[in-house]
Amino acid sequence: MNSTRRKLAIATWGPPDEGNILGKLTVDAEAAQRWIEKIRETTGEKVTITHLVGKAIALGLAKAPQINGRITMGSYIPFDTVDVTFLVALEGGADLAKVKIANLDKRPVTDIAAELRGRAEKLRKGEDAEFEKSKGVLRALPTWLLRPVLWLTGWLTSSLGVSLPALGLEAFPFGSCVVTSVGMLGIDEAFAPMTPFARVPILVLVGAVKDVVVARDGQPVVRPQLTLNATIDHRFVDGFQLATVAKTIRGVLENPELLDK
Repeated sequence: MNSTRRKLAIATWGPPDEGNILGKLTVDAEAAQRWIEKIRETTGEKVTITHLVGKAIALGLAKAPQINGRITMGSYIPFDTVDVTFLVALEGGADLAKVKIANLDKRPVTDIAAELRGRAEKLRKGEDAEFEKSKGVLRALPTWLLRPVLWLTGWLTSSLGVSLPALGLEAFPFGSCVVTSVGMLGIDEAFAPMTPFARVPILVLVGAVKDVVVARDGQPVVRPQLTLNATIDHRFVDGFQLATVAKTIRGVLENPELLDK
């Protein structure tokens, strides 16, 4: 029997033929790890590297508004807020759900961690009414019918901003970026395929932090390194916008104490 995730994958994806960009950013994670430990000790909130990455991405999107938006009927329309979606594993990894957090660029990392934790708990307990509605529809439809239904609902919600409460779907359900962590699964790095019905400019996978030998002042040293891999819709992005976002992400992750100011 297909899981909901498997049905979505079969119904959605075809052979790759779109203009996507694959990008990779590796940063030194020592300062981020130290800052996260301090935040945990002082606030009691279980902040992780994924929360910090989400914040860094949101700040990057705020500085590159040409990416923070949607394409509707051939025209680019910017969003008023920077909203980022995090993927949540359910049923021991057999299924996936999403948590979209609004105004991520303006919120402290502890806020992000608390909201994501609380909403993930509701999803795992089956207490998220909207997700349960959408899951029921997905399970009821045959796979051959899912493709056109997903295209239509994706166009209505993600391009036009129409809410479909009867199906458990909100307007712009994924925001401008989807973030998922594979580091917790022991995977160093990976790339995510674009999900057509989500219609987001960027998907980011957070890999594992690993000790790696790197050159420092001409000498080999062992440093904790974090790799972020991104799949990017080329219709939104060129090199300048990518550089702006990447520079901001690197700056936040390597100097997270600046967030305290």
